[in-house]
Amino acid sequence: MSSNLHQAGVKLLRLLGRHAELVMDTYLGGSIDEETLEPGTVKKLTDNGILWRPEPGEPLRLSRNVRALLEDGLKDERNRQINANVGSALATIKTLASHYREARASVDYSAAEAYLADLSEQVYSFTENLRYSIRVLWGRINNEFGYVGSISAKIRENELAQSQVSELLNGLEMIEFRDLGELAGDIRELRRLLVTSLQETLSSCAQELSVVQGRLLELLGRFRKIQGRTRLLKGWLLYTDLHPDYEVADHVAHKQIPSLFNQAQSLLAPAAVDVHNPQHEPQLLALVAGIKAISRENLPQHAVQQAQPVAVIAAEAFDIPDNPLKQAVEEYFCAVIDSGRNQSALQYLESQQLPWDAESWLFQVIGGFEGLSDEHKQFFELEPLGEVHPIYSGNFIIRDVEVGLR
Repeated sequence: MSSNLHQAGVKLLRLLGRHAELVMDTYLGGSIDEETLEPGTVKKLTDNGILWRPEPGEPLRLSRNVRALLEDGLKDERNRQINANVGSALATIKTLASHYREARASVDYSAAEAYLADLSEQVYSFTENLRYSIRVLWGRINNEFGYVGSISAKIRENELAQSQVSELLNGLEMIEFRDLGELAGDIRELRRLLVTSLQETLSSCAQELSVVQGRLLELLGRFRKIQGRTRLLKGWLLYTDLHPDYEVADHVAHKQIPSLFNQAQSLLAPAAVDVHNPQHEPQLLALVAGIKAISRENLPQHAVQQAQPVAVIAAEAFDIPDNPLKQAVEEYFCAVIDSGRNQSALQYLESQQLPWDAESWLFQVIGGFEGLSDEHKQFFELEPLGEVHPIYSGNFIIRDVEVGLR
């Protein structure tokens, strides 16, 4: 029987090699027009399961097995699919294990060897398909679903991948290694396949699937954030198209700034000790124990000195001299009153040849005017002389002041 399988396999591979261009054209195009082919070629390919027709009148397509072989060999991320049917593979593994136990019990060594080979192939295929599915998921995550063009399509692909991960994890939860251990019994070959090898592989795959699920959720959040910003931008562009005369208002000039333009980072709350938290009790006790106690019991006693007589005498009179700059400003105001006309502070400084610099003099004049009482201030009028800042609006540079009577 093995020789027949060998000959059939060689024949199939030769047929694939002979029609390699036809197979690749069908793989890339999805289907092939049989009118361009010879009837004998179509019959050979369909009889050997390479091409098939889904429905009458439909064009010929590649069979699923040949397409999967090309997808795996060409590392084609675009057409890869995930097989999340764990229950069917598990049922097949249990059935082959039961066949092997029965053949071994009936001392049919040739059948037992064949069943063991099939069981090994099934277990290794199951674990390889699981690893292959994880590799496909990682490939989709690493290129951020780059085989689709829009954000909405990326979100749909992400949700599909999440559902596939959930199906794989739910399928792995169906596997009970206690039942597999009872099925294997004391047979070393079955325990090696069903318990040792399978349990180690499934544990590592389950952990990796959990990591994949977390990365998918993180990527989905980023996609939804980009989608929200894109919708906001598209809505803004649509609004500007419908309202071409719209102009952005000066929000700084408003008394109430919209919340969209009035956002600030949250401040850190002031640190404080939580005395009600029992987890902080050791640290608090250590801090209290480190405080040095102040004790006055061992301090040396000082003798109380005799009280000295205190003589109460009248305080001496003293005068606080006025600031010369302040006196000069008062004289300046008096000069304004005497003249009865407006006078410039800097011109008065130059005419009187006062020793102070212009900036200090101007500050003192302004301060002297502001320091007058309301009763006296109503008789004077102070006008700043200067110009507006050429760059920063709202700033007025004072070069001189002029004081006059109202």
